[in-house]
Amino acid sequence: MLFNMNHPLAPYIKTIECIESQLFWKPSLKVGKHHFACFFKEALVVKIGAEAIQHRSKEFIGSELFDPSGKGRPMKDWLQIPVEYEAHWEHLISDAYNRATADL
Repeated sequence: MLFNMNHPLAPYIKTIECIESQLFWKPSLKVGKHHFACFFKEALVVKIGAEAIQHRSKEFIGSELFDPSGKGRPMKDWLQIPVEYEAHWEHLISDAYNRATADL
């Protein structure tokens, strides 16, 4: 088990059909071959697509494109959302899951 019971993503393992995995050595959620959420630097990271990011980044002040290397090479489809918006994480994870399963 990659997640301990206190990990912010742990509750989603039981509520949606996904498996726990690793993305860039960080715990992540995956369906099929598609990673769709992970937790990085006290923030939720979701793969919601570049178009959705244009709208969501304005909604969540302080959010940014996910740059796991920290070298200015962000991933265009992944949004990193600060912990201040934890109340919205369930909906964001659901959106990312729906996007990932649409690709199956």
